[in-house]
Amino acid sequence: MLPQVFKQWIDSQYERPRGIVGTYIGEKMVRQHRIEVAWTLNQLSVRPSSTILELGCGAGDALASSLRKWPDVQVIGLDRSPTMVASAKKRNNRALQAKRVNVLQGEFQSIPLPNASVGCIFSVHTLYFWQDIGLVLAEIDRVLKPGGTFVITYCDGKGDIHWDGIETSVHDQFIPSVQKMGYHDVSIERGPDSRDYHTAAITGRKPD
Repeated sequence: MLPQVFKQWIDSQYERPRGIVGTYIGEKMVRQHRIEVAWTLNQLSVRPSSTILELGCGAGDALASSLRKWPDVQVIGLDRSPTMVASAKKRNNRALQAKRVNVLQGEFQSIPLPNASVGCIFSVHTLYFWQDIGLVLAEIDRVLKPGGTFVITYCDGKGDIHWDGIETSVHDQFIPSVQKMGYHDVSIERGPDSRDYHTAAITGRKPD
């Protein structure tokens, strides 16, 4: 019984890292996800002087990569975990002082940003934890500027195993919802395999 309880506790740490263990897991995820993060950033359509929002910024490594890749952008990270917000701020302290990055604590279904305030939104390995896909997508639509784009990266299997649950969520909920909102160029892009996990991303562009 104890091993199962311990496993559930560890799994909960990946969803919402907390305390010293959460800080360690945040850094572990940085190391594990760099391939997916680099690929995701390459999928973004970033206009000069854009504002980019990352949903689920974790320990802030993707924020730092974004700042290096696009020297003229503003970057915002949002995470529900106070532990991860603290880690992200520490990793990006110099950019915080220069006001090139902001890190916020909050929930995806209530993004603490004004309407039409960001040009791009991306997220890596958070889709599994979206409790209400329609509500999160409504918030993404609210904060995206006209013509803005999103890239939501996830894994849909490992090795020879396909994860039917996430595939069902993508095809039956996510894609129909954004198409109903009128988004253009909605597609699933195949990414690199990482640690035998199969990477994919849903992309789309808000109408002008």
